[in-house]
Amino acid sequence: MAARIEDYGLIGDLQTAALVSRHGCIDWLCFPRFDSGACFAALLGDAENGLWSLAPAGEVSRATRRYRGDTLILETELSCDDGTVRLIDFMPPRGQAPDVVRIVEGVEGTVRMRMDLTIRFDYGSIVPWVRRRPEGLLAVAGPDALFLATPVELVGRNFHTVAEFDVAPGDRVPFVLTWFPSNREPPERTDAEQALADTESYWREWVTDCVHVGRFREPLVRSLVTLKALTYAPTGGIVAAATTSLPEALGGARNWDYRYCWLRDATLTLLALVRAGYDGEARAWRDWLLRAIAGRPDEVQIMYGIAGERRLTELELGWLPGYEGSAPVRIGNAASRQRQLDVYGEVLDALYHARLAGLEPSKEAWALTGKLLEWLEDGWREPDEGIWEVRGPRRHFTHSKVMAWVAFDRAVRTLEDDGLEGPVDRWRRFRDEIHEEVCREGFSAEIGTFTQSYGSDRLDASLLMIPLVGFLPADDERVAGTVAAIERELVRDGFVERYRADEGNTAIDGLPPGEGTFLPCSFWLAEVYALQGRLDEAEALFERLLGLRNDLGLLSEEYDVVAERLVGNFPQAFTHLALVDTALTLDEGWCRRAGKGTVDETRPGGAQLGG
Repeated sequence: MAARIEDYGLIGDLQTAALVSRHGCIDWLCFPRFDSGACFAALLGDAENGLWSLAPAGEVSRATRRYRGDTLILETELSCDDGTVRLIDFMPPRGQAPDVVRIVEGVEGTVRMRMDLTIRFDYGSIVPWVRRRPEGLLAVAGPDALFLATPVELVGRNFHTVAEFDVAPGDRVPFVLTWFPSNREPPERTDAEQALADTESYWREWVTDCVHVGRFREPLVRSLVTLKALTYAPTGGIVAAATTSLPEALGGARNWDYRYCWLRDATLTLLALVRAGYDGEARAWRDWLLRAIAGRPDEVQIMYGIAGERRLTELELGWLPGYEGSAPVRIGNAASRQRQLDVYGEVLDALYHARLAGLEPSKEAWALTGKLLEWLEDGWREPDEGIWEVRGPRRHFTHSKVMAWVAFDRAVRTLEDDGLEGPVDRWRRFRDEIHEEVCREGFSAEIGTFTQSYGSDRLDASLLMIPLVGFLPADDERVAGTVAAIERELVRDGFVERYRADEGNTAIDGLPPGEGTFLPCSFWLAEVYALQGRLDEAEALFERLLGLRNDLGLLSEEYDVVAERLVGNFPQAFTHLALVDTALTLDEGWCRRAGKGTVDETRPGGAQLGG
């Protein structure tokens, strides 16, 4: 049985990732990239003893772990009656061949170790042909091949590869698992110790570019490293999470594949990285965006594959029981065919703020802006599925209209600031028309709050974005009423639900009721508090949210307040970028109160800081 979601740590090589449990078992691994079918899916229930365990033969009495400094090198210490060993797990940033490197280091005593590797391709459905080689083990099935290189003697047993060996103080025993196409020869062997040095050097150098030196540097940097790890380096795409089908409710059916590039998540991640000083990621993402959405503006998708693929057919894998029985297990995502108007605003907002941060102008990006707005002049009036990807009927979601306003607003600002050519008067008219309609149709004077959709009396935590993107000031009475209503109706045990996932909402989202509180929305509430000058409340909520991180500083999408567990795909970019934004806003707020700084104009809604 898989461990709790919060019991996992992330390792990655900027092209794919693996999850390692608290006791040193790798239970999730996609080769050669995040969304590859060459996936080992023990996390979803296909291997009783996990995918790749390395542990003392005796009972483990203590397990502690940490990342080595600000890197993505995971160190786990396991103690038993005979002594203590340290597992060093990482994936070196690579060229063509992805490696998982594991080094077993003796710390105290002489410890008998056991290794158990279960190789199953295609999400656990294919048992490969395994052959011994002088330096290790070769496993082949269809297009995929793996080579396990180690000095330890390996034995095949019941379709597993096992080994036993002793480790004394100072011993360092390497294991290197490498994927390659099965029609080619195995790649040159990776030297584990050199790969370790190279990986540590890479991450330490990358972190030095972070410009933030505020009070929340530790959680902010860990989140930035996590966001970087979810970047697919060859194309610049940014995936929403490293996993698929980790449930939003334990035992439930809200299980989705997040190993794709949502325009929303990717643009917000980009903004978080830009605010922290990472311009290179902004350039790579802009290039990815121009390639991915090339074509007719009315055919822009809400998500793409990591290389810009458009067909993300959703399938259910019936042979997998799912994480803790949460079925079905899905790969692909049918929501890719939905219409979500908010992505137009997020894309143009990201391009605008990247330009503010100093990214050199791009004629192609400005031409894209014009084409998107040309379609949006009529398209903004249409209903859509909204930010939460409802699988019920389309509606006029208030948040979608607000983000359509953002699209025109950022284009107008760009023309005003940079002197570029464009129909500024026409775009101003659309901006003003959308603003007037949202304030008229999306606000209920009867209950004193903006609502989830036009004519509805339901709340939605996405309404917290209204002050964050500068649609209205944070101290506007309509914003204050909306925040108060969300506090009354959507806050559960101190955390925010994105909406009431109850029977009454089934008609809206087309899904069974029940899910955890939504962590990005909780961070949004803390950020709005900061913009309202409620800094003590903002920091108290922020600290509570930080307390939900696991011991490695990682968060998933949601939190189950009853089971007191993280739920949803893991680690989640949306959550970590919300953490980064809130940390920066809090620091800006305290500086403003102390008279030590000015408003950061390079963030969404920055001009509204403090109301």
